[in-house]
Amino acid sequence: QVQLVESGGGLVQAGGSLRLSCAASGSRFSLNVMDWYRQAPGKQRELVATVTSDGRSDYADSVKGRFTISRDGAKTAVYLQMNSLKPEDPDVYYCHALLDVGGLSSYWGQGTQVTVSS
Repeated sequence: QVQLVESGGGLVQAGGSLRLSCAASGSRFSLNVMDWYRQAPGKQRELVATVTSDGRSDYADSVKGRFTISRDGAKTAVYLQMNSLKPEDPDVYYCHALLDVGGLSSYWGQGTQVTVSS
């Protein structure tokens, strides 16, 4: 069983920064893809950023130039550096991982709250 544990959410003023972390633990696995999603109340969850096992990254247009996704060398953790946060940035961020545990499986973190005050 693999678990994803997120941390780093909180309250920040508009224009400020936060860094989210997501650590995978549990059964043996190898990383395929790790992502960050976010969701505003009453809206669909949206993909924010993706990093692959070979380090390639991609971003939603709404966060390009402001957010940076990275992973650790052991490929068991992913980070999201969020700069220039805006009040309209949705507030619950979820870590997602596609891991090879003897076949590809999808895992989600519990979500972490990010609140941006104007």
